[in-house]
Amino acid sequence: MSRAGRGLRLRLATLAGSLAQWASRAAGRGSGTSIRGRLIMKVDPGALGKLLTGRRTVLVSGTNGKTTTTHFLGAALSQWSQRQAPPPGVVTNADGANLHHGLASALSAAPKAQFAALETDERVVPDAIRLGHPEVVVMLNFSRDQLDRNHEIKRLARDWRDALVEAVEAGPVVVANVNEPLIVWAAQSARKVVWVDTESVWTADAVLCPECGTVLSRTEPGEAGDGGEGGEGGDWSCSDCGLAQPEASWLVRGTAIVGPEGDRWEADLGVPGRFNIANAACALAGAVEMGLAAEPALVAMRSVRAPAGRFAVTEIAGVSARLILAKNPAGWAESLPLAASEPIVLAVSSEAADGRDISWLWDVDYEQLAGRPVIAAGPRAWDLSVRLAHAEVDHRCIPDLAAALAAAGPASPDQPVDVVCTYTCFQSLRRIGGLS
Repeated sequence: MSRAGRGLRLRLATLAGSLAQWASRAAGRGSGTSIRGRLIMKVDPGALGKLLTGRRTVLVSGTNGKTTTTHFLGAALSQWSQRQAPPPGVVTNADGANLHHGLASALSAAPKAQFAALETDERVVPDAIRLGHPEVVVMLNFSRDQLDRNHEIKRLARDWRDALVEAVEAGPVVVANVNEPLIVWAAQSARKVVWVDTESVWTADAVLCPECGTVLSRTEPGEAGDGGEGGEGGDWSCSDCGLAQPEASWLVRGTAIVGPEGDRWEADLGVPGRFNIANAACALAGAVEMGLAAEPALVAMRSVRAPAGRFAVTEIAGVSARLILAKNPAGWAESLPLAASEPIVLAVSSEAADGRDISWLWDVDYEQLAGRPVIAAGPRAWDLSVRLAHAEVDHRCIPDLAAALAAAGPASPDQPVDVVCTYTCFQSLRRIGGLS
């Protein structure tokens, strides 16, 4: 097919997708983002590659944190773009639709945007590297998540590594988290890697060396390794093959981000949690690699408040609720310490988007909630109740989400009820609270 023919096919595919999106919205079936992308890819299977071509693209992926990190990058690029004449424009999939059709949907809605900041599902990263030739790829972490879908996270890391090897000198700059052995193993084959020490403390998914399978050794938390200033998680290394935590040029130290030249900025973010400081550090390193100045980029990132509903406060069943998403043991480990209300509502589901296997409940330290009132909610509330009983956590079991919130109230916007929940419960509460 000629170049003109390929362009016409993409335009027809985009038109068909736009009509389908309009129909979805008119029928009250949702935003139509998914059906738009699916139809575009159906009419033109090569649409994603065409839509990525000619843009300066940064991809963000990892098990946890990719939505917020993409919002950080989108905010920084958008603020920078607005100061240019003419503005080059920035497109991002801010709603979190991160599979092939989600990327196609977002890109087709902004065909003239020269910059793209795209959250990318872990399985889609190799295709996005091959098709889109991104300038930067931010690699955050790998953790057990939806085990019925991604039952072997090393397979994902190997696919990333192979895509970078295949790209060779035409490949992206990779911004990579040094605290994650699988990320280091995948990223080290890139033509250039910018290493970030995020002070991650979750190590349960990184016990074995990804290169040779030997049990990894770790220094004591806070003990300085080759990188100088020691982080909270402790450095890791393999005594057999020599794979070890690289020296990082970007550092998270407490509530501050330290740049390659020693510049130190307080994160002072609009979203809570030390994990979001880690996300911001990776986003900041990525923004600098895209040509932005660090300080104004960080200022722009501070404007991010409730990325795709995370940490949003809304009213449900007459009760003010703060929504906290936690998808897997690593996410729950970071999210539970943020929950300050009494009672706390914990909501668990097991739909396809969550992963059917909820055995991970036994890997979460619910024991830390002992002595605090808890309400177990969601379709798998009774499974959670068994786990909470084993942890000797006093709780009530109310599966209906709205009823659980009503039982937790009253609460005010200044002191909302914290709801820590898995993905489909989170999305349901967003809809109930008018945030979708």
